[in-house]
Amino acid sequence: MTPEELGALRADYAGTPLDVTDVDPDPFIQFQAWFTEARAAEVREPEAMALATADTTGMPSVRFVLLRALDDRGFGFVTNLGSRKGTDVSTNPRAALAFHWPEVMRQVRAHGVVRPMEADVVDRYFASRPLEARWSAWASPQGQVIPDREWLERRVLEVQREHGDTPERPDHWSGFVVLPDEVEFWQGRPGRLHDRVRYRRVDNAWVIERLAP
Repeated sequence: MTPEELGALRADYAGTPLDVTDVDPDPFIQFQAWFTEARAAEVREPEAMALATADTTGMPSVRFVLLRALDDRGFGFVTNLGSRKGTDVSTNPRAALAFHWPEVMRQVRAHGVVRPMEADVVDRYFASRPLEARWSAWASPQGQVIPDREWLERRVLEVQREHGDTPERPDHWSGFVVLPDEVEFWQGRPGRLHDRVRYRRVDNAWVIERLAP
């Protein structure tokens, strides 16, 4: 497509105004409020977030994952430890993430250090997954080259025979938490004059600032 054709793909925004006086002093409480509103607006998979990591050389990688834990420390996700994101955060423990909720014309961005999720939290989440997903966690060498789809399906059958209907969490599957030092809330507004409110951690407290669009 030409630049002109791509430029014609344009939408204006008319979201609810957002200012520093409108938000909760705690970014996680503010996120929970927006997340609840996204669900009420029937955003499909509001828990989907783009997660950006980098290896030790600085080469970045980004993919969508699902938010699987949220508390007053940060945003949690689970993964195969041998995957690209797993090896990235194990050797370069920083990450950035972004949520996009087009139905409400909102985005949330954050970045910070990454820490392992507590084992008991990961265990409880793994036990709550559908059985097929637990088998998949055992069967898939995530991100590795495999010969074909049939190889993967055979591997699932092997896992079923080996672990039955109560597979425990495999050692190669765990979780991480992004502990943000910045969280930004973006609200689309007319004429590209979007509202942006940023929380910035300073000495264990949050400074709330308005950013230019």
